[in-house]
Amino acid sequence: MRIAPTFMAVALAASAMGGDVDSLYSLKTTTLEGKPADLSQYKGKVVLVVNVASQCGLTPQYTGLQKLYDDYKDKNFAILGFPSNDFGGQEPGSPEEIATFCKKNYGVTFPMFGKLVTKAGPDQSPIYQYLGKTGNLPGWNFAKYVVDKDGHVAQFFGSKTTPDAPELKAAIDAELAK
Repeated sequence: MRIAPTFMAVALAASAMGGDVDSLYSLKTTTLEGKPADLSQYKGKVVLVVNVASQCGLTPQYTGLQKLYDDYKDKNFAILGFPSNDFGGQEPGSPEEIATFCKKNYGVTFPMFGKLVTKAGPDQSPIYQYLGKTGNLPGWNFAKYVVDKDGHVAQFFGSKTTPDAPELKAAIDAELAK
């Protein structure tokens, strides 16, 4: 499998930091538009990290994610969407196709980043290497990590936990209250 240049840049940045990342907010990646993105810009915020896909039975969760973002974005909260083609080849599109699909069909305004690999292995994104230190990696699209203001995973929710699930909102509210 060929590794995309943007992934290589992220991998090199992670290895330059010693490979032992202690916070999500110490990582760098690229936006869906291919621009460099430093996740340190989210330090001090609670974030929900979600691996997303455009051709999945769970894709309608974008509606709930956008509503959650709209409801919480002014409360020191962000949603970070990471497209991934790991499960069933359900995110085959180019960055432009993904952006157009999300905006047109779901009105997505929360930050979206370049496609990456969530599954363990040599091609796994440093972002998911860090998130996976919790012992939880996505088993399918739309798995969710609630990350605290310091960049540490507070809770993991599987794909079937919807964005409006009371337990997800409770976890976000608990982190925001800290």
